[in-house]
Amino acid sequence: MAEAQNTGNEARDMRPTRLRDALRQARIEAADRTGVVVELRDAEVARLEILNEALDPLFAEVPEQVDLFDRGVSEGETPRLWIDVVAHVVMGRDKRIYRFVQDTRFGRIVIAESHDVPVIVDAVTGYVARRMIEREHAMVATPVDEPAVEKKPRRRGFGMFVLGFVLGAVALFGLALYASLKNF
Repeated sequence: MAEAQNTGNEARDMRPTRLRDALRQARIEAADRTGVVVELRDAEVARLEILNEALDPLFAEVPEQVDLFDRGVSEGETPRLWIDVVAHVVMGRDKRIYRFVQDTRFGRIVIAESHDVPVIVDAVTGYVARRMIEREHAMVATPVDEPAVEKKPRRRGFGMFVLGFVLGAVALFGLALYASLKNF
């Protein structure tokens, strides 16, 4: 019986909280979660910056006239280290693994994935080398023999029309002159 009385007292003690207090508590919890998300994003950006610094010696060797690469960290919803227009490094789901991906017309492909910065640096180095070779091949212009194009005869239709008109007028004038001289 004593237990029944305690249960009644506990129900009275657990009065419904006011909505204002509940909203305040929910805002505090949301701010805590947002703080954690911001800290995770900052950690991702920091790891990508570490990788970016590790890539500095590689990009120092790229000749200045090669403008294929535009490296930089974008701090959007998903932070990325861009290598060029179609390739970037993004952090994996666990936020500790680097994932080097390339966008193709058939979808996104993963070129390399690792926890270690040197592994990703090697993958980016290979990618940069392949892109530079592709550029060299594209820049080499092989002389193409122009096919012999048959020149179409120019149409002289209008010129021939004018010539025929003038010759016809001269002939008629000559015939009229001849006929008038014959009648005299």
